Amino acid sequence: MADLLRGGVRRRALTVVLALLALQLGQLAAPAWACGCGAMVPGDARRVAVGREESVVRWDGTNEQVVMRLTVDGDAERVAWIMPVPRRATVRLGDPGLFDELHEVTAPVHRTRYHFWPQDGDWPLVTGDGTVGAPRPPGAAGGPPVSVVGRQRLGPFDVARLTATDPGALDRWLDSNGFALPPRLAGALRPYVQKRWEYVAVKLAPQTTGTALTGALDPLHLTFRTDEPVYPMRLSRLAGTPQSLGLYVLAAHRMEPASGIGGERPRVTYAGRVTARTGPLAELAAGAPFLTAIGQEFPYPERIRGDHELRRARADDTFQQVIYEDRLRTVAGVPVWLVTVTAALAAAMATAAVLAVRRTRPRPGQPPAPTG
Repeated sequence: MADLLRGGVRRRALTVVLALLALQLGQLAAPAWACGCGAMVPGDARRVAVGREESVVRWDGTNEQVVMRLTVDGDAERVAWIMPVPRRATVRLGDPGLFDELHEVTAPVHRTRYHFWPQDGDWPLVTGDGTVGAPRPPGAAGGPPVSVVGRQRLGPFDVARLTATDPGALDRWLDSNGFALPPRLAGALRPYVQKRWEYVAVKLAPQTTGTALTGALDPLHLTFRTDEPVYPMRLSRLAGTPQSLGLYVLAAHRMEPASGIGGERPRVTYAGRVTARTGPLAELAAGAPFLTAIGQEFPYPERIRGDHELRRARADDTFQQVIYEDRLRTVAGVPVWLVTVTAALAAAMATAAVLAVRRTRPRPGQPPAPTG
């Protein structure tokens, strides 16, 4: 009987282990869709994930330009993604130097701040190894269900500009033309089809065969007309991993998202006027000189409920992050608090000694105390 019981326990344990292993293997083999600007999918049964998305939205009151750059990780050699846009878009390659300039302009300012009393990490309150984690450094009705507005090759990108009146037909066109999409995407595209938006579908492959797509991809530059500035985010609800968005907005005034659309609260990391005279940032900012940098995290992408609608802030207040480096105030390498406390103790001891001596001295006119 004991042998039978032990055998049953072993079989159940083995079943659990095999089930967990199958689940893990399934997760490794399944593609990961992650792209704040749209939906990214690998070209085969591999995985690709967008760890960071940076985009610039330039709004001049009539036209919107979007320059987007994705940082991807995975083992897929080919990927495709689709981005909805309110009106017909033109597409060209963006300048990678734009993001380098943006990083430099919006970087936090580092300042030193001195404190008098010791804090954690200062002697004698030294704990741990004394290190602190650094902050980590955004179609018309009645026509065919799908129409190809244009098809172009931009460096490593194969770009198709499309209109659609039927999400199912759009799904089938994309699939038959090498833009394979997850099954849920057809339903996610329905709100855009109902609003008669258009689409920019992109396929990308590395220059050399057998090389996985990793790191920062070349930026794409889209231009389209729109009544209100908007940044498409709805399709990100299909992402299988948490999303991080870095969004730079160039406009005549400081801008802000109208809502959090299901993510953490958007935070302004920089706001100020562009002072550059030359370079890609100065060129893009012409006519829209106020720069607002916005960061937002989406730990649960499935909660994303719409697109980022951008609006003018109440005031053009400037802002720049300041990172303080706290240091203990010292004199010749000695903490000021220690010098002060030591001096105070010495003064107190001297005062006490003087008072003690005064107490032992006889008062004027008072006979000395008897000695025997």
